[in-house]
Amino acid sequence: MCLLHRAMCGIAGLVDARAPLGARQQLQRMIATLHHRGPDGSGVHIDGACGLAHARLSIIDLAGGAQPMLADAGRLAVTFNGEIFNHLELRKELEALGRVFTSKSDTEVILHAYTQWGDRCVERFNGQWAFAVWDARRQRLFCARDRIGVRPFFWAQHDGRFVFASEAKALFAVGVPAAIDVKGLNEVITFWCALAPRTVWQGVNELPPGHTLVIDGGNVVVRRYWDLDYRVDESLAARGINVIADELFGVLLDAARLRLRADVPVGAYLSGGLDSSMIAGLIARHTNTPLETFSVTFEDKEFDESEFQRQVADHLGTHHRSVPMSKDDIGRVFPDVIHHTETPLVRTAPAPMFQLAGLVRDSGYKVVLTGEGADEMLGGYDIFKEAKIRRFWARQQSSKLRPLLLKRLYPWMKNLQSQSPAYLKAFFHLDDTTSPFFSHLPRWRLTQQLGSFFHGDVRATLAHHDPIEELRERLPVAFHSWDSFAQAQYLESTT
Repeated sequence: MCLLHRAMCGIAGLVDARAPLGARQQLQRMIATLHHRGPDGSGVHIDGACGLAHARLSIIDLAGGAQPMLADAGRLAVTFNGEIFNHLELRKELEALGRVFTSKSDTEVILHAYTQWGDRCVERFNGQWAFAVWDARRQRLFCARDRIGVRPFFWAQHDGRFVFASEAKALFAVGVPAAIDVKGLNEVITFWCALAPRTVWQGVNELPPGHTLVIDGGNVVVRRYWDLDYRVDESLAARGINVIADELFGVLLDAARLRLRADVPVGAYLSGGLDSSMIAGLIARHTNTPLETFSVTFEDKEFDESEFQRQVADHLGTHHRSVPMSKDDIGRVFPDVIHHTETPLVRTAPAPMFQLAGLVRDSGYKVVLTGEGADEMLGGYDIFKEAKIRRFWARQQSSKLRPLLLKRLYPWMKNLQSQSPAYLKAFFHLDDTTSPFFSHLPRWRLTQQLGSFFHGDVRATLAHHDPIEELRERLPVAFHSWDSFAQAQYLESTT
């Protein structure tokens, strides 16, 4: 909860009933495009109609965790990117059920869990994952992605076969056309990303977070196994704020300890903000793990937080390293960022993060804990405060004082400070309080204006495509019964 564990491997594979003679070469081409995700080794396994490939970044069981990994006399095979944080507990449970392990790897836990519990094994995993298990006995491929979608999984059906990989470029390496899906592009300028299963590539699908995918008898079946749920817990009020705070602290501490299970050193990002500082503090104060922290500093003082980073590092006694960034640095690395994100971006924030990851790698670290996800789960972003102010103003739109709260919320927005109440009322969509998307409408409608730069043919194609209305059809059944803050949290976490 509110911690991400940054480490990568690359997975790829195909299912082709024709079992072509060139399958090994095709898998090797696919996995070669993912070498940057797993420089510690690679492997290919072919069994009949299915081929699996893997590029490894070794984190757990450095000697015994090579992939693709086999089990049940070779009748099961898996390629896996991620980490199952509770693998030790699951291993103990599976051993008590008679399962025999030959390695210390969490990868093997997936194979035995699948054997024991079938497709529902994912419901028992605490971790971040994208994996595919080939069941040779049943001629069946079972794929899964973690609950929040930390690990990527792309797939396509092309030329009579099913292909999948951690990145779309691996699909292009075996003939899947690299053609833009303009509806996916329209989602990018609306939500800042295309929403799975759609991508910005025609014919390339993304397995949504919290979903499994099965290839059985040539059919592709995608199923949801988990979703965020914001139903009110009636017992919260009775427990009291101090008890709830203690429970939250215990969950965060447990999450940090689980993520420190690795056979390589683990570091932490340190932005100087509350989220990453709290996580670094949990590690430094409540474990015996020596801690190295990493941060980005900015030449532009408006964005630089190096003073706060140094204060936290000094307080915790960490060995701290940072990478400086200027506007020229961002422009220089941005083409590489686009190469790896494989999608247009509406902001440059991934560029400093890309450089920060490079600093971690160059420092000899493969794994870092980050504060990503905390603002969505704990309501830290300004968009949550903004939505409360907008609802407050909407109840008395003639008020001259209520819009001043928005100017106080965004003192650094010089253009906002000089705007009239009439402009602010239109910009912040005060008349849309009944919309399920009220919290996000100003952001989405603003970036949608980037569509005015599209070529005329593209604009004509998109004239009747409204991503926001499409999203309405995908909302959970219970969404409309949640309070407005919970609705905003769900939208921020899933888009």
